[in-house]
Amino acid sequence: MTGAGELVFDHEQVRRNGLEPYEGTPLDVRAVIASMPQAVKDGFRLDEVPWSRFGHAYGPADDVSERLARLRSPDVTAAGNALGQLWGSLVHQGTVGSAAPLAVPFLLRVAADPTAHHRAETLGLATAAARRAHWGYGTRGTFLQVATQDLLHDCSGYAMNWSTEASRNALTADVDLLLPLLHDPDPEVRTSACYALATATGEADRISDALRARLAVEETPGGRASLVLAVAELAREHADLRAAAWARSLWLDPAQPADVRVAAALAWLCLVDDPVPDDLRGMLDALVATADPAGVLDGVRWIAHVDDAQGLARTLDQMLNDAPPGVIDQDPWG
Repeated sequence: MTGAGELVFDHEQVRRNGLEPYEGTPLDVRAVIASMPQAVKDGFRLDEVPWSRFGHAYGPADDVSERLARLRSPDVTAAGNALGQLWGSLVHQGTVGSAAPLAVPFLLRVAADPTAHHRAETLGLATAAARRAHWGYGTRGTFLQVATQDLLHDCSGYAMNWSTEASRNALTADVDLLLPLLHDPDPEVRTSACYALATATGEADRISDALRARLAVEETPGGRASLVLAVAELAREHADLRAAAWARSLWLDPAQPADVRVAAALAWLCLVDDPVPDDLRGMLDALVATADPAGVLDGVRWIAHVDDAQGLARTLDQMLNDAPPGVIDQDPWG
């Protein structure tokens, strides 16, 4: 790290001495997010964000502010192109760039704007910046896992753990912006809000109460399943021991919709270490075969990240039958 006018993240120094010399400095994106003024976020004052200090998959992040500005375009095509460029650079094949957390507050404000285009996808990008990539992993230990303790690096060598932590903190700071989206007219925005809120590093009780309250009135199967899984993920991350009993009561209740019972069964399996009960296995076999919730549940974000075509089947196979996790190569000879 050089003078204040030439801040550089020295990867060789990190290799030798670890990350500690950079903690809390202007090169720690967590510290930058924590100190970002509310007026900068609310006023979309992109020129006051230190983009060039951080990077994405294709180098320095100087181009992010222009793309965020275009994301607000009234032209649906222009906004879509900007969003695609942001996805491809900030969260590149599951790798979160160090500039991604700086974009999160602005992505959330676009998603919360009812006049904006691609709101659910924009919220999805903000959330992807806050999560570990777990493509193919639907085991009881990984399905609801938000973060990882392993030290990971992005394309430039920056500590990706810091980036995802900063993004989670940015989402948490804007809980008041996210909670109303649980009641948005667009069901895709509602389910995206569930996924985002489940990543929060704080206010877990308040968020969980809001998710449970929404479950009582949510009309879409994907929305109900997302609400159940979001409550469970918060409980897993914040050691809320009450959620396992709540999930069990839902999957045991024949009056609940099939989507709620299936999601609650997955949630319960991830919250306890108990062997798989015969009644749970039988219930899942019957519901998946007869009520056919798989077509809907395959699109639920937690499940789609296990497999975007057969997510529920692969998740159940891993949870119930200890099938090996991981990404399947559909064309190993290609």
